[in-house]
Amino acid sequence: MTARDPATLHPRLAADTHCLGALSSALLLLHREAALHWFILVPDTGCDDLTDLAADERECLLGDATALGHFLKAEFAYPKVNVGALGNVVPQLHLHVIGRRPGDVCWPDPVWGRPLPGHAWSGEALQALIGRLGPLGLRALS
Repeated sequence: MTARDPATLHPRLAADTHCLGALSSALLLLHREAALHWFILVPDTGCDDLTDLAADERECLLGDATALGHFLKAEFAYPKVNVGALGNVVPQLHLHVIGRRPGDVCWPDPVWGRPLPGHAWSGEALQALIGRLGPLGLRALS
C-alpha cells in the first residue's frame, strides 16, 4: 500500500491537520490542536471503511497504528491510547491514534465534537516530533 497524495485529502482533514509525511501504510497527519498528541493515518484507498480493506492492507495500517501507540507510550508516557475509525463527518478512510491521560483537556470523554483549547503546534515542535518519528519509518513526501 502506498501513502495517499496530500492533494487528495478530504477538505476537513486538510484543514484540521499538519501532514508529517508517510509511514508504510498511509499518510501521517497530526491534528492542529497541540493540547493532545492526535495522529491520523490516511491510507491510499477507495475504501470508506476499515473493514473493507484487503486483509494485507488492514494489517499494515493496524501495524502502523500499533507502532504509533507504542511511540506515544514510550516517548510521552501516555497511559492510554485511543484508536478509532468513525468516518461519519469525513467519509475518507482515516484512523485516529490519540495519546490520552487523566487530566487531559477532554478526559475521560471522547475528543470528537468537543471544544478544544486552540493550542497550536510551533514549527520547532513539529520538526522535533517529525525527528522523533523517524525510527517508525516516517518519510518525507516528495
